[in-house]
Amino acid sequence: MFAIIETGGKQYKVQKGLKLEIEKLEEAEGKTVEFKDVLLVSDKDKIQIGKPLVEGAKVSAKILKQGLADKVMVFKMKAKKRYTRNRGFRQPQTTIEITDIKV
Repeated sequence: MFAIIETGGKQYKVQKGLKLEIEKLEEAEGKTVEFKDVLLVSDKDKIQIGKPLVEGAKVSAKILKQGLADKVMVFKMKAKKRYTRNRGFRQPQTTIEITDIKV
């Protein structure tokens, strides 16, 4: 059984026991979160597609860790003008584990 959820402006294919890193959620570590923006649920040969969301479907997940992603370097340069700028950025993220998919 798998589902497609939407969080942080992105869509993820999830199934029970899957660990993934998503945009930061404002919850503490160890808490349980429910995602109600479920776009599709598939159970072997039975598929439910939402218009735009599946009615009554929820995906539960446990927050494992709050942290930062790898650093992304942003480098700017203008040729022949001796202009360079170097800046780094780390996106906040949350690591979750999917515990249950309910329809």
